[in-house]
Amino acid sequence: MNLLKTAYPEECGLNPDRWKRALELVRQWTDQNDRVPAAAVMVGRRGSTPGPQFFGRQGIAPDAPRIRDDAIFLVASITKPIVAMGTMLLIERGQLTLNDRIADYLPEFGKKGKYGTTIRNLLTHTSGLPDMLPNNVELRKAKSSLSDFVTATCAITPDFPPGRAVQYQSMGIAVLAAIMEQIAAVPCAEFLRREFFQPLAMHDTRLGAPDEWLAGHHPACDRIAEIRVPSEQIGADWNWNSRYWRQLGAPWGGLLTTPADLAQFAQMMLNHGRIGQDRILSRSSVIEATRNQLTVMKEVPDEDRRYRPWGFGWRLQWPSHANTFGDLVSPSCYGHWGATGTLLWIDPETDSFAILLTTQPLDPNGAPFQRLSNAIVGAFE
Repeated sequence: MNLLKTAYPEECGLNPDRWKRALELVRQWTDQNDRVPAAAVMVGRRGSTPGPQFFGRQGIAPDAPRIRDDAIFLVASITKPIVAMGTMLLIERGQLTLNDRIADYLPEFGKKGKYGTTIRNLLTHTSGLPDMLPNNVELRKAKSSLSDFVTATCAITPDFPPGRAVQYQSMGIAVLAAIMEQIAAVPCAEFLRREFFQPLAMHDTRLGAPDEWLAGHHPACDRIAEIRVPSEQIGADWNWNSRYWRQLGAPWGGLLTTPADLAQFAQMMLNHGRIGQDRILSRSSVIEATRNQLTVMKEVPDEDRRYRPWGFGWRLQWPSHANTFGDLVSPSCYGHWGATGTLLWIDPETDSFAILLTTQPLDPNGAPFQRLSNAIVGAFE
């Protein structure tokens, strides 16, 4: 079921001239000085969209063919809030609570100062776990499984006691996925496919590419856009473009999807969990996941609670931070970035979302994306 109506910009509440100006920014990125090999933009407003817009080329080589209009992107950490919403689904079904200890599900986790860590801590980045493990590169070189990453996470000492500070933690999401698998009795990737991707008609979305997607004769094989990897990944057989990484299905950053598919998820969130007459998530789950959850955590530093808020898996708007979603989005905006050069934000106040998927790793200060966000919101009528 398609949640969005495809329409002319003016029918979507977008000023046509200003919308063209926003898209021209992206065209300049891909046309000038090889700044960005490929980019796709999709904006929705009031249930309508002009559709996905594609720029650049399918690969990073200068002579690579033009980007396909059905290209699939590795969206990196945009994966995290989708896994978080899977966790919220278990909570609203009475199978989990926010204050459950991780050690109740994974007893080996409860060592080295982690016994008191809860589901809430993992969802809000307040667990003290690291973003990446100290032996992250070694694990990838060894083509380690997801369970290997979880086992290594269970063995480490956190950087601070749970609930005392905020530290972005990919490994917390890995642990969440392991708990999801235990409760649902299916891998996280299958749970998300069954509960979200299938009912939302996200047919070109997978957490981990199936074998057939990577077979030379399969149409999807040529659809996955090649990423310009950072220097430390060049030549590695475990980098973002490798078969290993595309198939691992890392819950913290392995989602493969298209702008049109991701738009379905964004619109479902704007609809407070509904698709037509069917409900994917409860209204309460969406509301709780997208409001500042740090306010109730008294030991978290006041600066984080007030100026760098997190929902459950969703990063909220940080106006004074270098990686703000933009200068013109509303205070109720939420979303996530991805290291492969991706951005999703959803703004309930303007009934809108914006998706930007590229193949160029993120600029550390996020300024190009913020300029595009400003131009997109500036096109709203």
